[in-house]
Amino acid sequence: MTDSPRKIELLDASYTYVLEHGLSALSLRPLAKATGTSPRVLLYLFGDKDSLVRELLARARRDQLAALSTTLDQGAHDTFDALVDRLWTFLSAPEQRSMVRLTYEAFLHSLRHDPGPWQGYAAESLRDWLDLLVRAQPDTPRATAEVRATRALALVRGLLLDLLACDEPERVSEAAVSGG
Repeated sequence: MTDSPRKIELLDASYTYVLEHGLSALSLRPLAKATGTSPRVLLYLFGDKDSLVRELLARARRDQLAALSTTLDQGAHDTFDALVDRLWTFLSAPEQRSMVRLTYEAFLHSLRHDPGPWQGYAAESLRDWLDLLVRAQPDTPRATAEVRATRALALVRGLLLDLLACDEPERVSEAAVSGG
């Protein structure tokens, strides 16, 4: 079943809203007001708030994967370290802060004892990103590629958390590119 144009329009507007305001404290009234609709229409189109959150999380993952794939494809002939640097440069750019913040918010919520609509987000996101980094190493044995991808991803994610937590982008970026 395909989604109605109105549902797609409201999902897009809702995604823009949560990029700015986050998902944790999402309330249908402010969301409806910001997207030019009513809570009743949102509930009609998405079923309930949890279903809307799940669709927003799926949208976030799709957008992230598309952006990361494009970023990695641009350096398809680079070394793996150069690809990781490219990934860092893309994800640490100021215009990506809202997407990165939303990713961490969803990631951490999905790790709670009762994750609700965030169930599985961290594991699915991790697998998506690892697969991209493994595929970026076509001439490397899979086991080695997975280890390298895991290490690179852990470094990038840790540095991104540091970047979100502080107002020192130069220091964090220097740590990302210097390798110690």
